[in-house]
Amino acid sequence: MRGAAAALTALALGHTLWGGIGEPLTALAFGTLIAVGELARRDHRDAAGHLPAEDRQPAPLGSAGALAYALLGQNAGHSTHHGVLQTVAVVVAAALVGIVPHVARGRGPALDHLARRVLTVAFAAVCFQPLYNSGRLEHSVGQGPYLVLFLLFLLGLTALCDAVLAAATAGARTGWPYGPLLRDELRAQLGVGAAICATGVVMALGVAVAGLWALPVFSVPLLLTQMSFHRIAAIRTTYRQTITSLARATEIAGYTPPGHSRRVAALSCAVGRDLGLSERELTVLEYAALMHDIGQLSLVDPVPAGATAELPAAEARRIAELGGEVARQTGVPAEVAVIVERQADPYREQPVAARIVRAVNAYDDLAGGGRHPGGSLAALERLRLGTGRDYEPEVVESLARVLARGGRGRVVPAPPG
Repeated sequence: MRGAAAALTALALGHTLWGGIGEPLTALAFGTLIAVGELARRDHRDAAGHLPAEDRQPAPLGSAGALAYALLGQNAGHSTHHGVLQTVAVVVAAALVGIVPHVARGRGPALDHLARRVLTVAFAAVCFQPLYNSGRLEHSVGQGPYLVLFLLFLLGLTALCDAVLAAATAGARTGWPYGPLLRDELRAQLGVGAAICATGVVMALGVAVAGLWALPVFSVPLLLTQMSFHRIAAIRTTYRQTITSLARATEIAGYTPPGHSRRVAALSCAVGRDLGLSERELTVLEYAALMHDIGQLSLVDPVPAGATAELPAAEARRIAELGGEVARQTGVPAEVAVIVERQADPYREQPVAARIVRAVNAYDDLAGGGRHPGGSLAALERLRLGTGRDYEPEVVESLARVLARGGRGRVVPAPPG
């Protein structure tokens, strides 16, 4: 994908430099809009460098401006003829100008994101520009509501193309199943992605009627939406850090080994990904895995090395129930408390997330810190021997696959200090 985007960019820039820029004022206006959108970019990345679901479109204004330029047929009633290659060249040049300050601060966008931008914009331009410039589109749908419906349909295809590319790159990078990744990307498109597509259509139609003055007018709503999404992302980041800090209480008090809750949370999320859990289910799983040992704070005598996996079933269940009560008092979602509370039940009676937390916690207890002489392989063998009652076989085998890939899912950052 990167190679295709690089080749297309080189072709577009070479063609535009050789033949000159058609309608330079229009190209400058849209290029400025895209550059400003990139300057307003704010990536809320986790410790692994990945974008969370709520912030997969860190530069929505730039994306909307790029799509609007790709779908631009008229400027104040006059036909435009910038074509596909100039569209790609202007979008790439403007995006590069806009990301220079971010690169200087070490916060530049990932190459996969830039490659997706190039390919999706090229896809939209290829679907629209030749049809419009040849007159076949106007002959078929005219300039009325049918043109709006066609543009919306085309942007739907473009969003689908972007989701397919995003899922493919994420799958290649992480080894996670493609189906759940595509599903999560499509769900993400329903949020700010829908706003981007709608704004792109409105910009293209507004410029067709009112000229370039329409660009700043129609940019304001999307800028406000972008600010709202950034605030939501910041709140969720703070909430996750609060839960992580609370989970560290067992480590600080000496009930569990350092880093145990973060290891369990990261590995649980990787197993959840492998099993096809959605983004929301993964978030709930992450919170529950972070807090799975919180019930040990109610104990008078700590469990040796915090290893609840080797406790008698009744004692492990009592600690889990205490943890569920503590979790409810902290104000986390009720489903998180349920997972914490039921992690010691027989797996056939547990929700999927509780099965994952139980198996991963037992693995870390058995393999972590050299407490088991055989290491990770012996710990997995112990889990497989317990699949008759304690651990779900599918979860154990998923854990084995994740460990074989060396994956750890989303990395849970340690709180400041």
